[in-house]
Amino acid sequence: MAIGDSRAFVPGGGSLLTVGEVAAAMRVSSMTVYRLIKGGELAAVRVGHNYRIREGDVERYLTERSVHVEGA
Repeated sequence: MAIGDSRAFVPGGGSLLTVGEVAAAMRVSSMTVYRLIKGGELAAVRVGHNYRIREGDVERYLTERSVHVEGA
């Protein structure tokens, strides 16, 4: 983790990201991220009234849904 980086380090899971950070990285709305969490498609940790998502869980979610297009 770089100096000045506000993300929290989680052993074995990379960093903890906010819903807003995940939404920005995936280029979707925060509501979409909340739906993925509520639907059990994206793992998250509840901290108070907020969710935090492990960087590794975001990577896993995206990898599981990646599509290989032949002939492209």
